[in-house]
Amino acid sequence: MIELEQARLRLEELGLQQAALLLDAHLEAASHGQPTYLSFLNMLLDAEIAERQKRNMEVRTKLAHLPYRKTLEEFDFAFQPSIDERLIRELATMTFVTRHENVLFLGPPGVGKSHLAVALAVEAISQGISVYFVSLSQLIEDLRKAYTENRLDKRLRIYIRPKLL
Repeated sequence: MIELEQARLRLEELGLQQAALLLDAHLEAASHGQPTYLSFLNMLLDAEIAERQKRNMEVRTKLAHLPYRKTLEEFDFAFQPSIDERLIRELATMTFVTRHENVLFLGPPGVGKSHLAVALAVEAISQGISVYFVSLSQLIEDLRKAYTENRLDKRLRIYIRPKLL
């Protein structure tokens, strides 16, 4: 039992919290399945990587200031036939971000502009692209206020830092 605790402590010291947490369960499974040493190690490391990716996604989503979380799969293209689904799916590849192109959603209230913008932001975050979400009215008001307070340069940095605004 001392070796098990020592291994768990070493995993924790290395910052492998998830691996330390799952060590007992993986050892138990390994005792029944008889995997190779490398297979066992890879299972433990895969669990650690998956947990880190999950936490990373959560942090980047929080920093993006999304008003809610929606995906393209949740969007009803049948309800809004004027929207070109193929074009939206192409936007989800994020090639427009790498080409430094702009995308604007225009239309009356209730047609899904915000849903699509949030869904594309979620997709960008999942692809490792930095995102900051703000409505145009909020952006204008924030920049106007910063201008009157003589701190526009500092405030603009918040909006130009992410790859996708």
